Amino acid sequence: QVQVVESGGGLVQAGGSVRLSCALSGGTFKITGMTWHRQAPGNQRELVAQSRNGGGINYADSVNGRFTISGDSAKNTMYLEMNNLKSEDTAVYYCNADVDRLVYGNWRHGYVYRGQGIQVTVSS
Repeated sequence: QVQVVESGGGLVQAGGSVRLSCALSGGTFKITGMTWHRQAPGNQRELVAQSRNGGGINYADSVNGRFTISGDSAKNTMYLEMNNLKSEDTAVYYCNADVDRLVYGNWRHGYVYRGQGIQVTVSS
């Protein structure tokens, strides 16, 4: 069974840094796309960063220059490095991985796995 585990969140002071991880297990994967969203209390979920194979990387204006999305294919893990954190970055962060899976010896396309969400709280 495929599992997606997010880690790395917590309480951090304004100006500090945090790295979120999103690890997939329970199968053989190729990550073809990565997305991080966040949702603050009372707000709609918003796109933070997105990376697609051959499609470039996009960041929300509010985090551009401070956040970096990346992945490690050998570890089936994606990351969100967050620097110079601000109080408005406080939210639950969700990862979303688009993957190809090896199923009975054949690569199958179009799987999407989501993390459970992890809280990041920035104190001012």
